[in-house]
Amino acid sequence: MALKVKAQEKLQKIGKYEGTYRYIMMPELYTSLSQDKVIKEAALRSGVSKGVMQACWDAAGEVIKAWATEGHSVALPGLGTMRFGLRAKSVAKVDEVKAGLVTSRRIIFTPAVDLKDELANTAIQITCYDRDGKEVKRVTSTDPGTVEEPDNGGSTEPTPSGGNGGNQNGGYNGPNGD
Repeated sequence: MALKVKAQEKLQKIGKYEGTYRYIMMPELYTSLSQDKVIKEAALRSGVSKGVMQACWDAAGEVIKAWATEGHSVALPGLGTMRFGLRAKSVAKVDEVKAGLVTSRRIIFTPAVDLKDELANTAIQITCYDRDGKEVKRVTSTDPGTVEEPDNGGSTEPTPSGGNGGNQNGGYNGPNGD
């Protein structure tokens, strides 16, 4: 199996390369799988009925949502963990702290080591198309398969624990640095 990518020659309309044609890479988008299809496949693989799988799916989703909104980092089987976090402005004095400092709420996903390894070991197949849509070249990756770490400034260096490299409080370092 491989990740399929297309490199399309496109005229750049803004920026450093404005007025020139450049090959822009993007993933080949597959169709979005419906929840029903995923549940049907999971039921088939596990040997339980689709109705039981649907009930489990719904219950797991409600539990994950409830626990994550209470501040927990919640395990997603075989995938990693998810938690909520936020971005906020800092202030110098405690009397300046207010809810208006919060600039955005975030969902933070930290992939499991096994999932990152699977991605790192998956080949990338690139199909190149010229500006007229004609296929002109095919390339298969020989890169080291570096996987970017989420939520730590885009570093591609994995952390020793396989974690996300950021603090676990969604951007807040408490008085003890935790």
